[in-house]
Amino acid sequence: QVQLVESGGGLVQAGGSLSLSCVASGSSRTFSVYRMAWFRQAPGKEREFVAAINWSGANTDYANSVKGRFTISRVNAKRTVYLQMNSLKPEDTAVYYCNTDDSRWGWGQGTQVTVSS
Repeated sequence: QVQLVESGGGLVQAGGSLSLSCVASGSSRTFSVYRMAWFRQAPGKEREFVAAINWSGANTDYANSVKGRFTISRVNAKRTVYLQMNSLKPEDTAVYYCNTDDSRWGWGQGTQVTVSS
């Protein structure tokens, strides 16, 4: 069974940057074969897709709202996926989660990102 632990969130001013990490405990093989993704959920809204990365890191995909500002990456040996967030906007405020792109694992607690204007 895989458990996901997100970290790196915090409070930042608009225009600032944050780097999120997500570690998947369990089998390293299990992690490395899956396309991984970041999602976010703002207060009163449904969880939405942010970015995804294939098993090798060669292919990435982003929501239009974050394209050009966020970068997803992964290190399979560390069972970790990252999200570098630059030029943050108040509308990026949300709890950020990682999972496989089809959300097949249980959700972690997420990490809170708050962007002040």
